[in-house]
Amino acid sequence: MRDLNKLEQELGHKFNNQELLKQALTHRSYLNEHPEVALGHNERLEFLGDAVLEIIVTEHLFNNFPDHPEGELTDWRASLVNAKILATIAKDLEVEDNLYLSKGEEKDANSKARQYILANAMEAIIGATYLDGGIEAAKNFIHKYIICHLENILENHLYLDPKSRFQEKAQETVGITPHYKVISESGPDHEKNFEVGLYLEEELVAVGRGSSKQEAQVAAATQGLENKAWK
Repeated sequence: MRDLNKLEQELGHKFNNQELLKQALTHRSYLNEHPEVALGHNERLEFLGDAVLEIIVTEHLFNNFPDHPEGELTDWRASLVNAKILATIAKDLEVEDNLYLSKGEEKDANSKARQYILANAMEAIIGATYLDGGIEAAKNFIHKYIICHLENILENHLYLDPKSRFQEKAQETVGITPHYKVISESGPDHEKNFEVGLYLEEELVAVGRGSSKQEAQVAAATQGLENKAWK
């Protein structure tokens, strides 16, 4: 049986009922291989944590940015609670090392599916913290590990999607509107793969791949933001 005391230290909350934390870390796949485990998987805690996270982030934005319209606050909130940032925070807190996963899921460490498992575990941990310590414990956790990223998000316009961010940077820095071209496509109609180039006039800045043109464009824009010195 693993020791979750170190993880509690990382999370900044000592659980009165550590079984809540264990359940928050338990993926459905683990129970398929360990039917003897009495605890359920983390999906109900994730459901609760998602709601707690949203209300606390919403309250913070509402109270601290009174002059900003609803649309902007909605974009900012989405950038704070999306799966990518939650998964990154989970890795920083070493949540990944403590997940209860099936053997198959354990091997699949670098997939998009793992990102969602980590994000869901973060929401489940928030739900468990709320049940164990109340709203103040959940609020402390969310402010310490999630809302703290808001300044960087606003400063670098990370609330915009990658295509919008690249276009804004390109127009601001070099006065050019970027455009995209399909370089190649492969696979049958029901399982297409696209390779798309991102261009500033005739300069090929980056290449992205995806199962749709839009997905490939977003991948190219993301890579373009990494490639350009003015990022």
